[in-house]
Amino acid sequence: MEQNIYIVGAHSRAQTLGTYLVKLYPDIKIAAYLYDNKEPNPKEIDGIPVLPIDETLQLHTDWPVYLGTRGIYYGKLTEKLHHMGMKNVILVTPELDRELRNRFLEMYFEERDREYPKLGSDKNFARIYVVRSVFDKPLGQDYKLSKFQREIQVGAALTEQRICDLTDDVGEQISDKNRQFCELTALYWIWKNARQEIVGLEHYRRHFLLEESWPSDMKNRGIDVILPTPPYVAPSIGKNYQERHVASDWDFMMDYMRKIYPDDYAEAVRFFDTNLYSPCNMFIMKKKVLDDLCAWLFPILFICAEHGGKREDGYQNRYPGFLSERLMTFFFEKRRNQYRIVYADKSFLE
Repeated sequence: MEQNIYIVGAHSRAQTLGTYLVKLYPDIKIAAYLYDNKEPNPKEIDGIPVLPIDETLQLHTDWPVYLGTRGIYYGKLTEKLHHMGMKNVILVTPELDRELRNRFLEMYFEERDREYPKLGSDKNFARIYVVRSVFDKPLGQDYKLSKFQREIQVGAALTEQRICDLTDDVGEQISDKNRQFCELTALYWIWKNARQEIVGLEHYRRHFLLEESWPSDMKNRGIDVILPTPPYVAPSIGKNYQERHVASDWDFMMDYMRKIYPDDYAEAVRFFDTNLYSPCNMFIMKKKVLDDLCAWLFPILFICAEHGGKREDGYQNRYPGFLSERLMTFFFEKRRNQYRIVYADKSFLE
């Protein structure tokens, strides 16, 4: 719903405030800039009228009015506006100005795919990328992204439709493989392009259940990796895959591992005969750990996709993503003494 506001002031301070508010709150419409001085003032700012506060001025008393002047004038202006019947006079304190400025700059840098280099900002230290696609079904419940999350559109190379500011078809990427690799095109993009020290991957319906302090917890507790709490699958990880998907893909993957990663193969055979794995290709981890994971994981997946080709069944065509869930779990099981790995529960939004 559109929200009309007034801003008191007509020069640099007020215009900056207006820029912040319109950017941060797209529903806001500046009805007029107001002034109460004898200085030369423009007649309009970007098409918005600039009006004097005098006895002839008729204002909508329910509309908020922001004071975009120096603080020394707030007392006089507040008294005058209240006398005119204005019910919601908002003082732009140094604290509010700082909040608006930082939020504006975060958006400014994000839209240019640049890091906002702010000292002491956990957001620049950690980022969870939330996967979305043009095929997502609408959510039946509200979900508000945290300051650490940013949506990324996957499969952007396959459509002209844009639903996110960030897409997986920029920089070094495999966006055109999305029909088979699903959220892994975002994983590849993060590997090649993300710059945060801690990175994560979630889905628009599936999110980790975390306290807001999780970046500090990772630093303070020396945590390297957060994975989804693993379910128990029967009769085993490997046999479960073969029963639910195309068994020959699993056989080819294991044979390829035997040839290319002989040191991993015997341990993989034993592990895939157990019953716990972390699904959904979700994670939060140190970027240097992700680099090691992806350098090991993607060569296997590319060879498997080259061998298996494309499937007419859309679900089974996503076999690289299904293989990845098991491979990623094995990668961290094998390195459980190298990395500090913890589990976190996840939500599922209807």
